[in-house]
Amino acid sequence: MRQDKAEKITITIPPEMLSVIKKKVDEGFYSSTSELIRAAVRLWQQREDEHEARLQAIRMRLEHSEQNGDPVPLRSAFERIEYLHKQRSEKSANG
Repeated sequence: MRQDKAEKITITIPPEMLSVIKKKVDEGFYSSTSELIRAAVRLWQQREDEHEARLQAIRMRLEHSEQNGDPVPLRSAFERIEYLHKQRSEKSANG
């Protein structure tokens, strides 16, 4: 990512979050709070990009299904969605 000119901003965060940030910097995981925040924003951007890619894939599948004409029973579709959601939720919870 190219950074021509950084802009300074002010943010307000809960004391618990600030404590975690300072601890990670003090432990040497990051050289500064700014570096940690930039890393967090990059992860957020990556997550947003992945989410958008998943949505795009779903849209493409829906368009394909619509054009293909092979119907899928609604109950089966929702059961599959619930199953996939549960898998992703468990994966997120386990890190």
